[in-house]
Amino acid sequence: MSLQTLEARDDNRRPPASELLEIVQRGLRAEPKQLPSWLFYDERGSQLFERICEQPEYYLTRAEIALMDTHAAEIAAVLGPDVRLVEYGSGNAIKTRLLLEHLASPVSYVPVEIASASLQASVQRLAAQFPTLPLQPLHTDFTRALRLPIPPRAPRRTILYFPGSTIGNFEQRDAVQLLRKMREEMGDAGGILVGADLKKDAATIEAAYNDRAGVTVDFTLNMLTRLNRELGSDFKLDTFRHRAHYNVLAGRIETHIVSTCAQKVRVGRMQANFAEGEAMLVEYSCKYSPSDFKALAAKAGLEVARVWFDPDVLFSVQYLVRKGQSSLL
Repeated sequence: MSLQTLEARDDNRRPPASELLEIVQRGLRAEPKQLPSWLFYDERGSQLFERICEQPEYYLTRAEIALMDTHAAEIAAVLGPDVRLVEYGSGNAIKTRLLLEHLASPVSYVPVEIASASLQASVQRLAAQFPTLPLQPLHTDFTRALRLPIPPRAPRRTILYFPGSTIGNFEQRDAVQLLRKMREEMGDAGGILVGADLKKDAATIEAAYNDRAGVTVDFTLNMLTRLNRELGSDFKLDTFRHRAHYNVLAGRIETHIVSTCAQKVRVGRMQANFAEGEAMLVEYSCKYSPSDFKALAAKAGLEVARVWFDPDVLFSVQYLVRKGQSSLL
């Protein structure tokens, strides 16, 4: 186990309170109101999301694990030997373990995660399972420019791994911007391995974001708990509810926090007025067809070199390279 396994680098994991206050106040002044989805992921939010992934309605995690069970060896063969694997939003790294088992002589694994407890726990598990693999955890927000740690030896290529369906949480313009950032971080010979949820019937998709146990409700409203704690705001959780609806035309789940009554909320020196039934947008979860994702990648100067599906064709993992390089693989 390398020394870097024991202590994660801490690199701007959250904005300072003044910046956070400005972001939230700006979102509450917008028409309609909206807040960024990264506010979900404090420590409790990250734990609740892991519980969401265990719910029977949430097909995404099961489908992606089935995909990796089926195709991890083939994916590893396409990536080749001596890879540095950098994972965005590593969480518990369940799917990563399936890939690492098949990679030939990986140079290092760099998990990038904003929740410190999740990062430390996953690193400890991986250190036990892969005792000779250099682990270089990076404690930061992956949407910011990354200062990657120096690898223990020169990698043949750097692969940015972005599992789950987190790419779908970004509007198209922001998703393209993120993919362009990843293109720069992967270098000339690198690639991006990204999970993308597929379009399917609306009932299946909506059920995944409205589980019967109510874990997603707790996850959504925990955003308000975080704001109360970190900004001293006075959101009353029992006067707000979760709503997630699949917009078929836009191809995305739209998650809102809805006020159940006319009320006023104090955030810093600002007072935000909510009408009864007023909805505040907190997340998009975009779904893609293969042609949709191909077009998205092209706007970022990338092309889809390979794509894999789970046995039920619910989910995809796409391998992106710089335009013109897929023929070299």
